[in-house]
Amino acid sequence: MAASVSALSLTASGCVVVHGEREVLPATTRAEAAKALEEFTAAYNAADKAYDGSLDADHTTGALADIDAARLKAGRANSPEGNPNHAPLELTDAKFTIVEKAGWPRWFVADAAGNKGGSSRWLLVFTRDGLDEPWEVAYLTLVAPDDVPEFKTDEHGWAEAVPANSTELALAPGKLSQGYATYLKGGGDAFAEGPHTSAWRALRGKRAERPGLVTQYIDEPMTNGDYAPLALRTKDGGALVFFTTRHFEKQTAAAGAAVPTPNKDVLALTEGEITQSLTMEFVSNEVALDPADGPVEVLGRIQGLTAAKGE
Repeated sequence: MAASVSALSLTASGCVVVHGEREVLPATTRAEAAKALEEFTAAYNAADKAYDGSLDADHTTGALADIDAARLKAGRANSPEGNPNHAPLELTDAKFTIVEKAGWPRWFVADAAGNKGGSSRWLLVFTRDGLDEPWEVAYLTLVAPDDVPEFKTDEHGWAEAVPANSTELALAPGKLSQGYATYLKGGGDAFAEGPHTSAWRALRGKRAERPGLVTQYIDEPMTNGDYAPLALRTKDGGALVFFTTRHFEKQTAAAGAAVPTPNKDVLALTEGEITQSLTMEFVSNEVALDPADGPVEVLGRIQGLTAAKGE
C-alpha cells in the first residue's frame, strides 16, 4: 500500500496537526467514521438495487471488493434490469472503534445492528491509504452479539492496533491466514472447534467422495496489500483479527457420470464448458479471537464465489 507523508488535522479530543506518516494518530473522528458508514451503506444499496458494481467500487477493497463485485456481476448477468428482490440494508446502533497508530493504512471498525442476518452484529473494517483517499470497507463479517469482545482503549477512547508479527498472541496476526489454510487441510489444535473450523472440515469430509463424484479442496493464504490482516487489542490482552483466505473446490465426475448442474449464479461466473469437472474459486474473510494463550476462535466468516471454470 502506498505510504505518504501528509499533514493530518483531527478535531477529536482537541486539535492535532502532525505528519501522518511519522506520528501516532487516531485514524479519524467519530463523526467522520459515522459519515463513512452512511456513505458505504448508500453505495452498497445502490449497487445491489441496480446490480451495478461500479456504484460501490470506490467504497470496497480487499476481500469484500472481490466478493461483492462477483456477486453483482452474477446478478446482472441473470437480471440485467436490476435486483428484483432488493431490500435496502439498514445499519443502526453503530459503535466505532478507532485505531490510533502511525503510518498508513489508517483504519477503524464499525459494529452495527443490521436489518438482515438475524440478531448478528455487522462488523465492518474501514481502511484508507492517504488523506485524499476515500474510506473503503476491506472486511465485512457477521458475529453474534455476545462474541464481540471489549477492546483496549486509552483515556481518549482510541484503540490499539496489534502488529502483524506480534509474538504476544497464540498465533501472530500475519500468520493466521496461513495457519487457517493449514488447519483446514490437516486439522490440529491451533483453532478451537466451531462452525468455521471443525464443523466445516467435517462437512468437507462428507462431500469429498460421493457416488460418481469426487470433490477436492485447496486452501491458500491471502496476506498482501489490501488483504493484509488487521488486528485490534482486546481488554484481556488478546486480539480480534480480521484476515483473508482463498479456497478452491474442484468437483470431478466419474466416467459415465456428470457434475451436478450448479445454480444460475455459479453458471454466470463460469468460464468453459462443464463436462467432467467444475473448479470454483472462493474468497473468504474471517474474524477471529486470537488469545495470548490457547486456540484461536473463528467468530465469523463470509465467503463468496469469485470465479469458476468448467472442463
